[in-house]
Amino acid sequence: MNNKTVSLFSGGGGLDLGFKQAGYNIVWAIDNNQDAVNTYKRNVGNEIMCGDITAIDINDIPKADIVIGGPPCQSFSLAGKRQCDDERGRLVWRYLDIIKQVSPKAFLFENVVGLISAKDKQGHKILDGLLKTFEKAGYHVSWHLVNAADYGVPQLRKRVIIVGLKDGLFEFPITTHNDEGTDGKKRYVSVEDAIGDLPMAGTSGRFSEHDYPTMSKLDQYICSHVKPGGNYMDIPDEVPSVRIKRLKRDGGHTTCYGRMLPDKPAYTINTYFNRPNVGCNIHYKHDRIITLREAMRLQTFPDSYEFVSKSKQGKNLIVGNAVPPHLAFVLATKLKEYLS
Repeated sequence: MNNKTVSLFSGGGGLDLGFKQAGYNIVWAIDNNQDAVNTYKRNVGNEIMCGDITAIDINDIPKADIVIGGPPCQSFSLAGKRQCDDERGRLVWRYLDIIKQVSPKAFLFENVVGLISAKDKQGHKILDGLLKTFEKAGYHVSWHLVNAADYGVPQLRKRVIIVGLKDGLFEFPITTHNDEGTDGKKRYVSVEDAIGDLPMAGTSGRFSEHDYPTMSKLDQYICSHVKPGGNYMDIPDEVPSVRIKRLKRDGGHTTCYGRMLPDKPAYTINTYFNRPNVGCNIHYKHDRIITLREAMRLQTFPDSYEFVSKSKQGKNLIVGNAVPPHLAFVLATKLKEYLS
């Protein structure tokens, strides 16, 4: 069984790595970020092109059994059809056109949690419209809010996954992990499980991308005061930050300036894990933010994965935007049952 796969919005190939590991054959992929495309070629394969998905001729995309990937679609609207003045809306229509053109047996679509509550300008739920549009294109559609930690990823990362099948209805794989390791499941994979064996940051060794993070004196001071599991509430009042004062006064964003707990999964690794103020990015033991290598481990990228990127933020973007390869592998393995 060949399982020819077309990948859209591929980035550095997190989703594709998992599908490839599960035995799928990626025949064509596209992304508009040159750093991501070069990195994909180094780690996944040469099937990817760098280009604007709205500008290519979709008739050139090869036929395939499955299409994977998800465009950003917070502003997608069915009302007014294709008269989208919004780039993200156009990308969703393009995705749908490609599904119709390639006519795969199945597709897997990944997106952020915000898709569940997002509404268009007319007040219609975007997710409902999206599901109806996929059904009109001839697919039986199921969706789920997936938490990557439930499948053994050391990270509480929630994402909307939509799977469409021409025949049958996809049932999501049974979860394998939970917080306490009860009901016959394993305990969540913790931060310490994932990164505890790495050497000290900045020491030379066999691990690339494990340099000591660049931090200001103020950030170092902040990190030294936040306890494991703590956040901005631990930062001394003398720190001259309007944002911290506002957070302390008004609450919210409980992961801001957060320090990881060693025996729990990390919170979502985003594209700004090199900052203490955008999420829970302080190392559970050391007074610093996590390294790129540690972020990669928490995202389940293999240690053999290498970047081809000119900038640090380019690398962070690839890691923070990726579907964890291990989660992709679990979903891809389950999907095989429906493709035979």
